[in-house]
Amino acid sequence: MNKSNHTHIVVGHHDNSTRGTLATYVIGYIFSIYLTITAYLLVENHLLSHTPLFLFILALAFVQFIVQVFFFLHLGRETRPRWKLAVFFGMVTIVFILVAGSLWIMTTLNYRMSTKQMENYVESQARQGI
Repeated sequence: MNKSNHTHIVVGHHDNSTRGTLATYVIGYIFSIYLTITAYLLVENHLLSHTPLFLFILALAFVQFIVQVFFFLHLGRETRPRWKLAVFFGMVTIVFILVAGSLWIMTTLNYRMSTKQMENYVESQARQGI
């Protein structure tokens, strides 16, 4: 059998330049663990008051996000980053809309339904036998 007659089909070819090395994964893992433990210890030991703690945790979450994007998703290191970044920012926009919309709905429901209104509703349902 002649080997030149075989056809090789490459499906899902990936550019090796976007893959991480063991060193980049280990560094990313160490950064992630450090940031997570730092946030945990700040909250557990009450090292800051409410507002500064919230802002610091928010900053740590943003740094954690950057570490995840750079070390694990490898965004910014590929040869043609525009498509991946466009998809990534589209995904971030959708997640933001979902989270912000959910928080808005919960806040609005909480505002509209006070404790007294809840008690009145429960009592009226109990009187009707529901």
